[in-house]
Amino acid sequence: MSSLFSHRMYVENGEEEMLMTDDHEPDLINSQDFRTRCSRSRSSLTYYHCKEEKREHLIAHESLDYLPSHSEAYKKWLQEKTYRKEWDRWLLMGLIGTAVGMLGFLTHQIIDSLIKLKWDLVENYLQDGNFHVTWLCVLGSGLAMVVLSSGSVLFFCPAGSPSGLPEIIGYLNGTCIQHLFNIKTFLGTFVSCVLAVASGLFCGPEGPMIHLGALLGCGLSQLQSDTLGVHLPIFTRFRNSADKRSFITAGAGAGIASIFRAPIGRLLFTLEEVSSFWDIRLAWQTFFCCLTATFTTDLLSSSLSGFVYRGHFGFFEAEKRIIFWVKDLLDVNVLAFIPAILLGVLGGLLGALFVSLNIKINKLRTQFFNSIPKSSVRKTSKLLETVLILVCTTTVTVYLPYFFPCTPVMSERNYQLRNNSETINQFKRKISEYSCSSSTWIGSDGVRYSNQTFNQAALLLIEHGKQGITYLFKRGTHEEFGYTSLCTALAFYFILSCWTAGSAVASGLVIPMLYTGALYGRITGLILVSIFGVQTNEYRAWIDPGLFAAVGAASFFSGVSRLTISLTVIMVEITNDVQSLLLIMLSVMVAKMVGDLFNASLYSSLLKLKCIPYLDVEPFVHHGMKWLNLELFSARDVMEPGVRVLHMKENIASLARLLASTSHGGFPVVCRLKPDHAEVFQGTIKRLELCMLLENEHIFEPETDNESFSSSYPLSYEKITVEKLPNLSRLTMLLNRYITDPRYQQLFINLEPYINKSAMSVQAHFSLQLTYIIFRTLGLRHLTVVDLQNRVVGVITRKDLMPFPLEERLRLQLAPQSPDVGEHPLDSRP
Repeated sequence: MSSLFSHRMYVENGEEEMLMTDDHEPDLINSQDFRTRCSRSRSSLTYYHCKEEKREHLIAHESLDYLPSHSEAYKKWLQEKTYRKEWDRWLLMGLIGTAVGMLGFLTHQIIDSLIKLKWDLVENYLQDGNFHVTWLCVLGSGLAMVVLSSGSVLFFCPAGSPSGLPEIIGYLNGTCIQHLFNIKTFLGTFVSCVLAVASGLFCGPEGPMIHLGALLGCGLSQLQSDTLGVHLPIFTRFRNSADKRSFITAGAGAGIASIFRAPIGRLLFTLEEVSSFWDIRLAWQTFFCCLTATFTTDLLSSSLSGFVYRGHFGFFEAEKRIIFWVKDLLDVNVLAFIPAILLGVLGGLLGALFVSLNIKINKLRTQFFNSIPKSSVRKTSKLLETVLILVCTTTVTVYLPYFFPCTPVMSERNYQLRNNSETINQFKRKISEYSCSSSTWIGSDGVRYSNQTFNQAALLLIEHGKQGITYLFKRGTHEEFGYTSLCTALAFYFILSCWTAGSAVASGLVIPMLYTGALYGRITGLILVSIFGVQTNEYRAWIDPGLFAAVGAASFFSGVSRLTISLTVIMVEITNDVQSLLLIMLSVMVAKMVGDLFNASLYSSLLKLKCIPYLDVEPFVHHGMKWLNLELFSARDVMEPGVRVLHMKENIASLARLLASTSHGGFPVVCRLKPDHAEVFQGTIKRLELCMLLENEHIFEPETDNESFSSSYPLSYEKITVEKLPNLSRLTMLLNRYITDPRYQQLFINLEPYINKSAMSVQAHFSLQLTYIIFRTLGLRHLTVVDLQNRVVGVITRKDLMPFPLEERLRLQLAPQSPDVGEHPLDSRP
């Protein structure tokens, strides 16, 4: 019995999952097969870099069942259900949006408050030129934050590592990931996110907010938690994988919408990047969820700043609401498309370089840490790495500006500060002054003026990322930043943000991507200003570094993420710069095309690196230097043969022995229609359903001469349809008794009322391309393969359709043929 549910034992040992009760059992084909294939081919991994140390992590990645089991019990349950309107679904969407909006507001406020507190402590030391004390104070406060940030995910989160957007993408594609929706994961991710951003690391809160939004979407829709022992008897009809997927999708979209206050763009982002299953109803519901999240964040931010009530509740100021508000819009000349194309090319190249470097760093990081056998030492080493990153980042941000002179503020940027306490307070704590002096006076018109000087490098490196992007996007500041400061900031920000991404803190990359692109976009604009001079003519006013900073930000974002439609809308929403729409669209499209020439997007690359089984919209499988055309192969080429099947009338002892000796997640059910006929496929039944049936001995019946049992259904659909076993130890004891007690050799169970008679199947000669499309589109977990007589000959699971296993199996199909690759059934594409 040692093999019984061995892959779930760690879940039962106190690491219960919050609000996620999915069936984590392995697929019909043992997961060990795929793990063996991965580890056996380490020298030639072109897609999934599954190392020896990732075996146990990979076994937890199982598929989800989205379609209900269409059994007789299910149909009887449907007949008893009355028609219900969708008001409760919309109510939940509104609640999720409101909760995520409040969380986004809280995240903003905590991060801003901690950053203000950190720099207020060293403001006097910095103004006095005491850089060593400044460095010690900033490093000390940053260390306290980063240790708590890293420790919260390493030692508090059940997974022992930060989760983020790749895991959410994988889950919404149909892969079950352990501990992704746990209440400890929620708390650890939130604490780690706000502290990591506030500590001074070059990162943002976007990725973790997507995860936190998805967690709230899952939690509020399920309203149950094993960790807290809470199982509320409301909204129970949403406790299934399909509905849970919809709420998680909406929560993920709302999470990022609340951070950037861009509901339309984030809705499209969810469609373009996050979700694999989309329909118009889900689009409307996600739209409503993003709307409520953004509205909640804006409403709270309208009057609260630093947790202090400022008045004007419900008054949405554009300067506060639009995160990178561009005040002065510029008319665009057709000549501006030329530098926009160049920025797109540069964004694609640098984006591909960023992805390549980050993946290599993460591979080296993984190899090094996995070489440490002791778990506590390994986690401590990961924490020390984040400390090292912080030390390097703090050293750069504090000491590097020392080598740059003070620069007078250009007339276009003179601060005309009204007698507003909040604005004056912001001015007083401008760390960008570094050690530069400034003076202010009140003119005859009652306006406060300044002859402020500032340090360019300090303004770019010390200021919080969002504030720095706002400076770079600002129009009319042609010569405010020089080449030296921009290039220096670009080099250090690129390297340090690439190193930070993937470390043991919950962090996002949107702010670093926008900042990096804005820097080289600003450099491009400055080159144009150096060539053509500062232009005041309305037909040449587009020669502005601020304009090309925004275009560059979009191009680098696209070069890393390969987003197009959603990114264009996001850039317009967060800048209010409608005039630059065409330039942004062009640069984004060029950046994506250039980046795709070198590698996949960062999120796709991380999915591969983490060995998360993800099915793309279309399979891309190559052999040698050419692409394989899957239309020329059939389902039999990739199926797993030798499938264990069940019969309509199954012996209790045999069934218990089968469950105890295998870890299959489901079984095909066959029957013999006539005594002289072969056994044909009738449907499938899940492992969990069999376990629930075996826990009810009153449905066992002795052997009879005929093949039929009583037509009554003693067990209801709700009783057998669970997503997690209620008592694993009890089931283990029952199976052991069924196997050893001779009485159960004479008892049988009728499976006919409980099998899924609408289970999908394809014939062995069915096109492999169409097989892949059917499997992914319907969100299947198992696909039975039958012959012309409808006899079961194999089964296909998610891991059989991943690119690397596909390549391996199809290579075996091609092996007996001529060694000349050109004679193989290959696609003609290069």
